[in-house]
Amino acid sequence: MAKISNWDMHIGRRLKLRDLHVLFTVVEHGSLTKAASHLGVSHPAVSQIISELEQSLGAQLLDRSSRGVTPTLHGRALVARGRAAFDELKQGIRDLDFLSDPQAGEVKIGCPEGLEAILLPVIEQFSLSYPAVVIDVHVEELETLAAKLRDRSLDFVAQLLRGRLTAGDPFFEELDVQVLFEDEMVIAAGLNSRWATRQKIDLAELVEERWILTAPPSWNHRLVSEAFHARGLTMPKVVLKTFSTYIRTNLVASGNFIATFPNSVAHFYAERFSLKVLPVNLPSRPWPVAILTLKNRTLSPVVQHFLRHVHELTYSRSRQRSTSKSKRERAK
Repeated sequence: MAKISNWDMHIGRRLKLRDLHVLFTVVEHGSLTKAASHLGVSHPAVSQIISELEQSLGAQLLDRSSRGVTPTLHGRALVARGRAAFDELKQGIRDLDFLSDPQAGEVKIGCPEGLEAILLPVIEQFSLSYPAVVIDVHVEELETLAAKLRDRSLDFVAQLLRGRLTAGDPFFEELDVQVLFEDEMVIAAGLNSRWATRQKIDLAELVEERWILTAPPSWNHRLVSEAFHARGLTMPKVVLKTFSTYIRTNLVASGNFIATFPNSVAHFYAERFSLKVLPVNLPSRPWPVAILTLKNRTLSPVVQHFLRHVHELTYSRSRQRSTSKSKRERAK
C-alpha cells in the first residue's frame, strides 16, 4: 500500500463523507445490491464509489464473492475508525440542536427487562420538565445492549451487574462503568397474602410457599439457594421460572406466590401492583446498579443533562432506602 505524505490535504480533497457512508452501508448489508437499494441509488453507482475510494486509499477494502461482500483487514480498520468519526460528527450536530433549543434533543437508553423501574421515575420527571426531548428506550439482554453501545446506537446502558466483576473483565474493556448505588435482593408477596401483615418472618416458614424464581444458575436463584443452605434448609419448590418482571409482579400480586426482586424494583412496583416486601433476613449480597458508557465518546449535552437527573434521583432514593433499612434493623 502506497504511503500518503500529506494526510490533511488528502482527506480534505479526496476522502468524502458520502463515500465513507456508502462503504459503511455496504459492510452493514453485506451486499452492493442491498446497499444500493437502501441508499436509493443504482448498483453501478455504489460500485463506482467503492472502487474510487479503494483507488484513493491505495488498498482493497472489500472482498467480493457470490455470497456478497465482506470487509478486508484494511476495510475493517477504516470502518472502525470511520464510525467513531461519524459518531463525533453526529454528536456535534446534536450539540448544535441543543444550543439552538436547550429544551430539545434525543436520549437513547438501553436497559434489561425489569430494570425499567429504576429509570421510569427519571424519565417521567425529565419528560415533564423537557417535553421536546425524545427518549428512546431499548429493552434487551446485556450482550445485545453492549453491542449497540459499542456501535454507538445507544448513549448509555443502565445495568444491574448481578455479581459481574468489572475489574479485568474483557467484557468491560471498552466501557466505562459508574456504579449508581448498591441494590439488594428482597422477597415480596401480595398485600392480600397471609404474610403481608407479619412483622417478622423466619426463612424456614417459607419453604412450602409457591416460589417464582429465575432459572439456575441465575444470580437470584443462587442467592436464595445459599440462604436456605446456610440455615440447613432444603431449597423450596419453584413453581415458575421466569426473568419477566411483568409476570412475577402480576402473579405475586394475586397473593398466591412469593418472588425475589431487587429492592429498588420491588418498592417501585409496591403501590402499583399491591406488593409487600417481606421482613425476612437474607445474606447481604450487594447488587451494583451501574451506568455503562463507551470510553472516549463525547456525549451530547442533553444526554449529560439526563444522566445528571439519573444520579440525583437515584442518590435521593438510595438515601431513603438506607434510612428505611436502618429503622427496620433498629426495630428488630
